[in-house]
Amino acid sequence: DKSISHRALICNALARGEAAVTGFLPSEDCLHTLLCLQQLGVAIEREGTSLHLVSPGRKRLRPAQGVLDCGNSGTSIRLLAGLAASIDGETVLDGDASLRLRPMDRVLQPLAEMGVEVTGSGDRTRAPITVRGGVLRPFRGRMRVPSAQVKSAILLAAVAAVGPSRIEEI
Repeated sequence: DKSISHRALICNALARGEAAVTGFLPSEDCLHTLLCLQQLGVAIEREGTSLHLVSPGRKRLRPAQGVLDCGNSGTSIRLLAGLAASIDGETVLDGDASLRLRPMDRVLQPLAEMGVEVTGSGDRTRAPITVRGGVLRPFRGRMRVPSAQVKSAILLAAVAAVGPSRIEEI
């Protein structure tokens, strides 16, 4: 499952130490997430649908030296924006021409409410997006658009927030 494969990678990147993932879907989208996490400092070995991850943990992930290429994966760019919010420093996320056409404001706005400095290009709501992580406020608000991607991005950022977060859905 693509949705679970993205989240299995990212959640295991948050934890310090080793992890095994089986049943990973090696789709193009999921492989973009895998490559982006490697750029953030997670060691990942893949053999078919099995992965072995070694992560330094959330507090020791580092901003990528270059741009994180999310390809055509909206899930990658939105979830990784939430993860990048918890990393001290600047992370730039981009994708292909199709991904650059999709609005990112539904993710950028709640992250900005948490104190994350986020900017997009064009009308400031499209990729490439820049996320400057640091000390985060808890999210306490209502989801304007029901979206598993947005909720996941908020939750990934919330693990680094000072205090509990509360997300309400309409």
